[in-house]
Amino acid sequence: MNKILTCLLLSAAVTGCTMAPKYNRPDPPVPKEWPKGNAYQEGESKTNRNSALELAWDQCFTDEKIQHLIQLALTNNLDLKTAVINVQLSRAQYGIQRAELLPSINGAAGQARARIPHDLSSTGQAQIQNQYSVSLGAAAWELDFFGRIRSLKESALQQYLASKEAQRNAQILLVSAVANAYLNLAADSENLRLSETTFQSQEHTYNLIAQRNHLGLATDLDVNQARTQVESARVDIAKFTRLVALDKNALDFLLGKPAPVQWLPDNLDNVSPVREVSAGLPSDVLLQRPDVLAAEDQLKSANANIGAARAAFFPRISLTAAVGTASSDLSGLFKYGSTTWSYAPQLVVPIFDARTWSAHKMAKAQREMAVAQYERAIQNAFREVADALATRGTVNQELAAQETLVKTVSETYQLSSYRYDKGLDNYLGVLDAQRSLYAAQQGLVSLRLAKMSSGIRLYSVLGGGWQPSTNSPTMTNP
Repeated sequence: MNKILTCLLLSAAVTGCTMAPKYNRPDPPVPKEWPKGNAYQEGESKTNRNSALELAWDQCFTDEKIQHLIQLALTNNLDLKTAVINVQLSRAQYGIQRAELLPSINGAAGQARARIPHDLSSTGQAQIQNQYSVSLGAAAWELDFFGRIRSLKESALQQYLASKEAQRNAQILLVSAVANAYLNLAADSENLRLSETTFQSQEHTYNLIAQRNHLGLATDLDVNQARTQVESARVDIAKFTRLVALDKNALDFLLGKPAPVQWLPDNLDNVSPVREVSAGLPSDVLLQRPDVLAAEDQLKSANANIGAARAAFFPRISLTAAVGTASSDLSGLFKYGSTTWSYAPQLVVPIFDARTWSAHKMAKAQREMAVAQYERAIQNAFREVADALATRGTVNQELAAQETLVKTVSETYQLSSYRYDKGLDNYLGVLDAQRSLYAAQQGLVSLRLAKMSSGIRLYSVLGGGWQPSTNSPTMTNP
């Protein structure tokens, strides 16, 4: 009879139900299509573009130096290591919670020696009693009839999955951050060389005007105006020297070690552009982003916690059992007839505990909060992608207009210089043309950087592939 009862209890514990509500994914609180308008590319061709979700990072970032730096960052970055360790912790916590479904079997061996006084002894004489025992058993094993432990196990599982998505998101952010830091360093290095070239040109012009002033062919105002341009270029040299150093420090921080000199960029011209990707549809893209998936895992975890809170209203059944052997002599410990066993099921029925009602309300409130956070993650993802699409749709027009502006201002500067040399105009026209050309050249560098960065941004916000492809180039030690 005891064996039958034990089998029934074990079967009930294994096949016990769960009281967690059925999970239904909330509808995405965003439009079914991306925004349309003058800022977006209408009817874009997708034949030459790939899905960011299916494109590995080393297939998106085609520049070999960027690939090497990304691999270096993936190996040494401490933030990514922290995310990996967090996954390991969540996995261990899930393992602990899952093990609650199984009994904890412990072995025990002991000796007891006691003196019985004569007035308590059955023989009327004082006695010394010895007892040796060896046993194997489980203590207070909860049989999960109402799914409390199962719900907690499911909650821990979803927390573990959320940590994995957080690791994936951290890796995507790291990959894009390294690429952006590389581009910023390239752009500021190019601006530094532009400032140095401008400084040399302005200094040469200043020397010529100073000589003309000495000969009485130029005024003191012309000399001071030329000197203003020289000092302005000198200020920019110091500024971009500082920015290059800061960009280098930022890149070193992301890499976790100093970047090898041979992998550093000189300018934007030598950087390979990011491969074009397709935005697809919001429902296909947004729900696969790692931060959205992590928010959904958190929602599933909160949903499972409701099941554990509901199960607290129902009885708990636990089992304590042991089997072993005992004898008054050590030599008789394993002889026939020394077997012992114990079997002690326990039923605890909640009668009144106000905490259970509050815990149930709190679990439901946490689920509602998780729903709001999940929907907010989708809305934030939609906004980020829409912003990236707007940038991609307009940056080429800005870049083309800026290139035309640089060409036009350059011609204006040449004409102004010619007219000044011929004595037809004063130096003020040359000064204005110089300032406009220098500002236009800096603006062109900024827009070229914005175009390259927009490709990185779009790949990142679309949840681009975070693992390298099988044909990824092997990083060589510098």
